[in-house]
Amino acid sequence: MAANLASFSLHVDDVGRARGFYEAVLGWEFEPWGPPGFYLVHTGDDASPGIQGLMHERSEPRSGGGLNGIEPTFAVTDVEAVATLVEEHGGTITFPRSVIPGVGALVRFLDTEGNDIGVMAYDTAPHT
Repeated sequence: MAANLASFSLHVDDVGRARGFYEAVLGWEFEPWGPPGFYLVHTGDDASPGIQGLMHERSEPRSGGGLNGIEPTFAVTDVEAVATLVEEHGGTITFPRSVIPGVGALVRFLDTEGNDIGVMAYDTAPHT
């Protein structure tokens, strides 16, 4: 049985700052859901709904180094444009544009909350 990515959750220190970052960088829309500061994240539109996302405040402060949580990669059309937006909105590029032959171009970054995120301009649509 294959396990496809069906949902992701971003645990953040500052919900407003993180929301602004993802609205600007990836064009996501946020819908309040449940307790205050808890959002459904809409990564696509009606024609291509994308993956269900959630975002809320961390229950405990982030500490230590290295990867802290899931390492998602999101499909985009232009990794250079996203990299520019990441830096303009307070993120940090950790892995500059790199081409993976037969797959596409990849950029990895830390968002404003220290989450490790990737964007890929795929040569062909990823398998789901």
